[in-house]
Amino acid sequence: MKLIIVRHGDPDYEHDSLTELGWKEAEALSERMKNVKADECYVSPLGRAKDTASLSLKKMNMEATELEWLREFAPIVKRPEKTGVAWDWLPQDWTRMPYAFDFDKWTDYPALEDAKVREEVDWIYSEFDAFLEKHGYKKEGKLFKVLNPNSDVIVFFCHFGLECILLSYLLNLPPFVLWHSTIAAPTSITTVATEERREGIAQFRMQAFGDTSHLYVAGMEPAVSGRFRELFTNENERLD
Repeated sequence: MKLIIVRHGDPDYEHDSLTELGWKEAEALSERMKNVKADECYVSPLGRAKDTASLSLKKMNMEATELEWLREFAPIVKRPEKTGVAWDWLPQDWTRMPYAFDFDKWTDYPALEDAKVREEVDWIYSEFDAFLEKHGYKKEGKLFKVLNPNSDVIVFFCHFGLECILLSYLLNLPPFVLWHSTIAAPTSITTVATEERREGIAQFRMQAFGDTSHLYVAGMEPAVSGRFRELFTNENERLD
């Protein structure tokens, strides 16, 4: 089975839609997605993901089922400098958390516990686990038991923060490492597929992460949403 995770285009957060650039990115994305032979498509309930998906779905001649658990990862945490989303911490803060690099214990931190981050993660993991089992793969420990081997292609249109939660479950990695050491730019495509080297036992392997080649084909560069300034003195780039 292959999972294709697509991040929404450059966001207009105020209106939960896309910026003018975001719509152009979504159009470039659709030119690539029209060639994807998907068996099923799913979308976040948030407008920026649905708007992004709309152009691709039209060219794919498909519809997407809305799943509540594909929404952006939502917990709000009281961080040392300001209150904000659970995944947006300064490097000097999150790297000092005692379990930030531990898949099983990364939420064991007072600020995360107060924001009920574990409850949100467990809800997403539970929904994702049920989804995967329905499609033939059940997680047992760090691997997956193959209930119904298949080559289905499933597309998720969602969000970077949530994408890292899904990848953490598939790859047994703590989300903090994915949130802060990778970037899936707007309309980027991440592909994860099963590998079954022994019959009945599978693992998911990432074949591509944050691919934005469709933007370069369209003569565009990836938007900076989700990234921060390369040099602290680069005042024209994002700081917070």
